[in-house]
Amino acid sequence: MRIGLMQIRGARVEDAAEACQVLRRSIAELCIDDHQNETAILERWLANKTPENVAAWISHPNNHVFVAIDNEETILAVGAVTSTGEVTLNYVSPDARFQGISRALLAHLETRARGLGNAICTLTSTGTARRFYSTAGYIEQELRQSAFGAAPSFPMTKQLTQTASEGSKGLP
Repeated sequence: MRIGLMQIRGARVEDAAEACQVLRRSIAELCIDDHQNETAILERWLANKTPENVAAWISHPNNHVFVAIDNEETILAVGAVTSTGEVTLNYVSPDARFQGISRALLAHLETRARGLGNAICTLTSTGTARRFYSTAGYIEQELRQSAFGAAPSFPMTKQLTQTASEGSKGLP
């Protein structure tokens, strides 16, 4: 999928190191309200954001990982949805924030989830992204404490609608 000068494509294992940097920068630089610049919280949140883990996430058959890239193949954002419709990643580089990239990537993840037969998408939002997901049609469920000891996280769901082209193909 191409949007302007940005393209969304399936992530490749060789993208893991650069994708990992985008994840880590996004959390460290854009989620300050969630981690409050507390080193211990940030370290826990970033602990599994390693190139090796990102490569494993990309390789896992039940993960559908995508990257948004510019014309020079620089990774601008990383997103993932599971085969069961859970959005597990949607992180944008601080250098590309507020350009519509996260919204385009989320729409791509939802389309993939729908194509896999899911009627809903689920996710757990940070406080930073809470309004973003609400405006994208996600409904909050119960409030819960973050696994990283940061601000609360927000489980959310969205009913996926069928597109006209999917309806004509008989897809759910």
